[in-house]
Order: sequence, then C-alpha cells, then structure tokens
Amino acid sequence: MKHLRPGKLGFGTALGVAVATAGTLAMAPAAPAVTPGTATLSFDCGAYGSGTATLTATQDGTAATISLSTSAITSPIDIGANSVTSTLTLTKNGSGTTEFSGSSNPAIPAGSQVSTGPLSGTVAAGDSLEATSLKVVVLGITATCNATSAQSPGPFVF
Repeated sequence: MKHLRPGKLGFGTALGVAVATAGTLAMAPAAPAVTPGTATLSFDCGAYGSGTATLTATQDGTAATISLSTSAITSPIDIGANSVTSTLTLTKNGSGTTEFSGSSNPAIPAGSQVSTGPLSGTVAAGDSLEATSLKVVVLGITATCNATSAQSPGPFVF
C-alpha cells in the first residue's frame, strides 16, 4: 500500500475533489431570467406620431435593462449615437411605477425609427413590469408617448 506524505494529494483525491466541485456547480441556481424576453405594444406620441414598439428586457441580479425600438417616432435628420435621452415608465406589480432611463442609442439615420437603450433600472425577484409611457429627448426636443395597448405577450416578470 502506498502512503502519501503529509501535504500531498494523490491523483484519486484530486479527481474526487474535481467531481464534487463539478457536481456543486451543476446544482448552482441558474441566473435569473426575465419572461417574456421581448414584448410589443402601441404608443401614441401626439404630434410626433404613433406606432408599435418592441421592448427587449434582460436581467443580471437586481439590475435590469430594457432596449426599445419604435415606429411611433421617426427621425427627421441623422442622429448620432448616444445622443437620445429616454425614460420608460412602467407599472410595477399592478400598482405604482418604476422608471428605466438612459442615453444610449445607436446612430439613427434620417427617416428611421428611433431605437434607444439599454435603459437601466432596478428589479426584485418576481417584479411584474408593463410599459405605460416613454419620454424621448432628441436635440432638446421632448416627445412624450403614451401606451395605447397592453404589452403582448404580457408584462415582464423578473
């Protein structure tokens, strides 16, 4: 029988530790996921137009982001990247509101629909959020859009 010296691990011991560690990692809880990941709704932006919007949500712990693209607002001129400031207001758990905001956007060519995000916000496990309004500020001009339909397929649940 072969004996190990103190402070040395044999191959069998190391293999056992590796298998135990892999098993622990396999049982670790998965990262939280928001469902649905994408939803659509309609907005009325008054004099700026109306149309549909696609919202895409992601989550990392209590931090969440929502990116938005809408045909309700089209750009009359080229707009540079990161020059649109947006605030998306959502109902939270059926009562009260929360806001996601940011000033991140891709470059938007003249005549194209406005895309904005990721807009950042904070969530708790089980939060149910549904968009109600969007405020977009471009070149000092503010467009306020109000939802005219419910999100489909439903509110985001974090």
